[in-house]
Amino acid sequence: MRNEDTNTGAITDEAQKITLVQTSKHTLVEDIFAITVGVVLTSVGVYLFQQAELVIGGVAGIALVTSYATGIDFSILFFAINLPFYIFGIGGLGWRFIIKTFCAVALMSVLVRLLPDLLVIETIHPLVAAVGGGTMIGLGLLALFRHGAGLGGINILVYWLQATRNIRAGYTQLVVDCCILVAAFFVVGSVAALWSVGGAVLFNMILGVNHKPGRYMGAS
Repeated sequence: MRNEDTNTGAITDEAQKITLVQTSKHTLVEDIFAITVGVVLTSVGVYLFQQAELVIGGVAGIALVTSYATGIDFSILFFAINLPFYIFGIGGLGWRFIIKTFCAVALMSVLVRLLPDLLVIETIHPLVAAVGGGTMIGLGLLALFRHGAGLGGINILVYWLQATRNIRAGYTQLVVDCCILVAAFFVVGSVAALWSVGGAVLFNMILGVNHKPGRYMGAS
């Protein structure tokens, strides 16, 4: 009887812990703060990539490659390319996620456009851009994902896959990004593309290690 009581007590304690974790939700203020911080980090990371003419993955990578090739402003491309993906995300992820993501994309489009006037970088080594930019992007996306937001496009897809199929966001993003970076060889050249791969591996590993299913149960 004592063993049964002990086992029952342990199960009850574990159930209470799980319940506490599942019912712990982010407040609106916490969401706004974390999403803003995440967007700022990601924007600075992308800006470092831009200054070294490196390429990132996802929609941002598509926008960067197109911007390098055509001269069209990155911010315009990034905002426009993301628009069709919101339709896909509404059914799978809900309006709350889409609204947060739309706000994050809009804010990032503005920040990346303003950063050249606020932060002047005359020269930067690709290593610094890849490591510094990759770290900032990884931490920024981590903050966004944990507060129910993304940066549109591929982020919507990988977030949906993790939420519905239990597939880790970082590793899925890495596969997609590798395909984009291979295409970038023809635009930025092999050296810049290789530095870009290093940056992409870094920020996706940050997501892969820290954003495992069940590790962080915060909800908004």
